[in-house]
Amino acid sequence: MILIAAVDDRMGMSFNHRRVSHDKAVTEKIMDLTDGKVLWMNPYSSKLFGLEHPQINIDEDFFREATMGEYCFTETVDPVEAEKWTEQIILFRWNRKYPADTYFSIGLEHWKLVSSEDFPGTSHDKITMEVYHAY
Repeated sequence: MILIAAVDDRMGMSFNHRRVSHDKAVTEKIMDLTDGKVLWMNPYSSKLFGLEHPQINIDEDFFREATMGEYCFTETVDPVEAEKWTEQIILFRWNRKYPADTYFSIGLEHWKLVSSEDFPGTSHDKITMEVYHAY
């Protein structure tokens, strides 16, 4: 699976089951990345994307449903349990520190940063998209 998450500078993803941040430019980029492919997420995250999209599959157990080459977006569930199935990680970094109680706890020391792109968001002047592959 290809794992997607938005994180702050401390790898926080959500606080009290609320997303750390929301940005329309990020959701549009995720939809572009996954166009024509399968994108898994839980019901909470599906609300972020608004109207139904044909590539979005919603399931509480979305990490177990995704297969090789399919995308998973997580905000409120630590993806560490899915690391063994993860072939790629895409992080959207807010470049800020927010309160958080759910973290992206996969250590990136066993992952190789293969690309990094800064782009303007609608809520942040600079958002950084990083793509990691397993060593």
